[in-house]
Amino acid sequence: MIEFTKYQGTGNDFILIDDRNQSFPAAQAEQIAYLCDRRFGIGADGLILLQNDERSDFKMVYFNADGHEGSMCGNGGRCTVKFAHELGLISGRTEFRAVDGLHHAELVSQGVALHMNDVSSISTLDTNFVLDTGSPHLVRFVDQLHEFDVVGEGRGIRYSPAYRQDGINVNFVVDHGDFLEIRTYERGVEDETLSCGTGATAAALVWAQQNNRTEGPVALRFPGGEVQVNWRKEEDLFTDIQLIGPAEETFKGTVKW
Repeated sequence: MIEFTKYQGTGNDFILIDDRNQSFPAAQAEQIAYLCDRRFGIGADGLILLQNDERSDFKMVYFNADGHEGSMCGNGGRCTVKFAHELGLISGRTEFRAVDGLHHAELVSQGVALHMNDVSSISTLDTNFVLDTGSPHLVRFVDQLHEFDVVGEGRGIRYSPAYRQDGINVNFVVDHGDFLEIRTYERGVEDETLSCGTGATAAALVWAQQNNRTEGPVALRFPGGEVQVNWRKEEDLFTDIQLIGPAEETFKGTVKW
């Protein structure tokens, strides 16, 4: 029997497991996918292991809903910080390791403020913008999202010849001036998720570049709720990037492996 805790950050939900003794059989991708299945398993967009780390407070190991280890997950990072706090491992601030290196975070009134890695390159391809915010993202601005085919359009881009091998997350964004409306198709989940933290970061930085904004924040509204992204731009480098938003426990349980 494996104990777990479910968390969600603006509707992006995760199975959190305390794996400090490293007993979880992480190599069994099919079983992880089963646990993430919403009909036969617990149900989640991903599974996260919290493990010990020699140089920081803890290590976050993230698996996509397909069972395979994934790249950085911003909403998952905030949820892992909150999980570590509930376990008594941290107090108000923390440094932890993820697949893309060390991250700092702190508990704030809005939930968790997670420091993301610097971003120095945004590529432009026709009407698309491509960048890496810990995970690869494509950002496209559109006129409306109410009736937009996020899954169809997103899947078409994700499985196009340019991105079929490694995949890419696809974000469709409407600029409302004082906030961004956004919907995201995520690789690994292979569907639209209610929110995406690295996607919010990507959209915010593209918007900042297009509008010559040297600092944030900007609010981003997903179907699952709102996050904020803050930044500071020094010439071509985006630095001091923060993803700020809620991270909430939904329930605890045990599952037979």
